[in-house]
Amino acid sequence: MSPQPSEHEAAAARGTRAALVLSKSAQADLEPQDSLPKAQFDWKPLALLVAIAIVGLPAIGSPSTWLTLTVAGLAMGMIIFIIASGLTLVFGLMDVLNFGHGVFIALGAFIATSVMGGMAGWAGASGAAQLVAVFAAMAVGMAVAGAVGWAFERVIVRPVYGMHLKQILITMGGMIVGEEIIKVIWGPLQIPLPLPDVLRGAFLLPFFGDAAAVEKYRVLATAIGAVVFAALVFTLGRTKIGLLIRAGVQDREMVESLGYRIRRLFVGVFVAASALAGLGGVLWGLYQENVTPQIGSQVNVLLFIVIIIGGLGSTLGSFVGALLVGLLANYTGFLAPKVALFSNIALMVAILLWRPQGLYPVSSR
Repeated sequence: MSPQPSEHEAAAARGTRAALVLSKSAQADLEPQDSLPKAQFDWKPLALLVAIAIVGLPAIGSPSTWLTLTVAGLAMGMIIFIIASGLTLVFGLMDVLNFGHGVFIALGAFIATSVMGGMAGWAGASGAAQLVAVFAAMAVGMAVAGAVGWAFERVIVRPVYGMHLKQILITMGGMIVGEEIIKVIWGPLQIPLPLPDVLRGAFLLPFFGDAAAVEKYRVLATAIGAVVFAALVFTLGRTKIGLLIRAGVQDREMVESLGYRIRRLFVGVFVAASALAGLGGVLWGLYQENVTPQIGSQVNVLLFIVIIIGGLGSTLGSFVGALLVGLLANYTGFLAPKVALFSNIALMVAILLWRPQGLYPVSSR
């Protein structure tokens, strides 16, 4: 005859069974996560981009001319995106309205004139040597713009965190001072920034029985823009640094309590944004083949149009918005040059009537 369990043992057994039931219940609550509806990617802005390109074909008439204008528009859009991406990072991740972003654009462009002027002897060298000079100008422009961006954040931006009106006023003042310093160093006059011979000319591509001319520099600018976009998306979405930055934006105190210094991360974001502006300044200067001290303030208006179109703080939105601006500017410039003067404003108005918060609005805005 088996011994009867004591009252204490019976209570322990009942507690174990209850714990098992609770454990199974908790597990059941966790399992249905896979059945939750997932957010669908919004393809409509990308479809709009494709639609504009398709509509442009019959309007232009010649398929080869359409391809030339399309590649030129994409290249222009990529350069604009590189410049705007830094401004998007600063606003989207740091909530800083930096109206002084143009000074880093101008600084990168003028640094390029000095670097390529100092390597003028390479102009008659091989194509590879000329490309080395171009990429050296880009690297030095990014480095100098990033270093000045660090000082700009520390002296001008840091005292006005969280105060948007003061940010606008003090950063605009910083840009004016920066332009005057550029005039002192390089002079107030326009300086040429010619393309090296290796980037001049065009590739002739057969297209619908005709030959389309695709400029070499446009291909290079498009490739660099694609690399920058892929690097930003990967860094912000797939790396620990990107995760910490996004978490710090949502709950700074929580991230700092885990031992991470959010201020240092934000300073790094500002430096990276300034470096991207410097890179964009080099590309824009080579695109126009000349630079002036006002080149940054002239591009600033276009940048804010792109950021508003894309959705304040959205990297993908800025990317699509920049491509839309580039394509429309080239199509209208060919079909109706006078319309091209206000095509960007008209595009912004149309987009905001369709989506008041932009193409890809950030949920926290």
